[in-house]
Amino acid sequence: MSRISIVIPMFNEARHIGRTLLAAQRAADAADIECELIVVDNGSEDQGPQIARQFGAQVLVLPGLLIGALRNRGTAVASGEWLAFIDADVEMPEDWLTLLFELESAEHADVFGLDLHTPAEAPWFADAWQRRTLRPVTHTLHPVQWLPSSNLLMRRSWCEQVGGFDENLRTGEDKEFTMRLREADARLLTVNETVALHWGYERSWREWMGKEMWRQGSHLQLLRTHGMSLRLLRFPLLSIVVWLLDFLAISALLNGFPHHALLMIFVTSLPALFLSLRQSLKHHDIRLTLQLWGLHWLRLHLAGAALVLSLCHWNARRPARG
Repeated sequence: MSRISIVIPMFNEARHIGRTLLAAQRAADAADIECELIVVDNGSEDQGPQIARQFGAQVLVLPGLLIGALRNRGTAVASGEWLAFIDADVEMPEDWLTLLFELESAEHADVFGLDLHTPAEAPWFADAWQRRTLRPVTHTLHPVQWLPSSNLLMRRSWCEQVGGFDENLRTGEDKEFTMRLREADARLLTVNETVALHWGYERSWREWMGKEMWRQGSHLQLLRTHGMSLRLLRFPLLSIVVWLLDFLAISALLNGFPHHALLMIFVTSLPALFLSLRQSLKHHDIRLTLQLWGLHWLRLHLAGAALVLSLCHWNARRPARG
């Protein structure tokens, strides 16, 4: 029988880890594969490690490491032919492994991820932000350039071939890792025939903005590791343009040119509108379009702030999140 090692980084996830482990084990049982659960704890101050052990997981307690290092340490003790990386707040469906093993055996791809949904009780901004990444349900297989690490599945040999995750990145380590996999000729596929549930959704505006600031702080690190590319530069550059237009609008207003100010404000909203339309048209939901318009406008401003802080050598450390 084949064996899968499921590596789960964790920090203060007592509320979710039991559900995550139980769902992962059920998926392995449904696929008739031996399962090894490895939780790599980043120094939790709650009961998460104890709960993980109660569900049969091996727990490594490694405080002070970044997220890529946590995943690599879990991989180092893993013994499975297959490797999966899932976040500690993600509930995988029971047919997760059965479906993806079939796709791999049919040679559809080499590295897989499932689309994420939020539970019904999530606030509108968390739900809208998650829905922006979802593909039309009529097209269930989607080759992609990179995959998030909320859930990843691959043969162990692929992880070893590229040397695992970059241990120096505060965030964006999933994008960097899967980009290297693709450069090594791995075929990446996201699937929405079945979906995972993200229970760690943002419960407040403060949490949403904090996470976006954290995520946007990875752009300079990705540029250092992968070199200059338009694909990595386009969003931070767009955020700087939005900030400059805001400055011009404020200057025009202070100098008695309100019509110029209104024009500048309108122009600053266009990039957010374009991003919203690109992500929402497939859903045929005008309400989602308007919600994403506002969220993207805010995200562009947060990205500009994160880029400026990165340029100023901002090295604030945040605990690795599972």
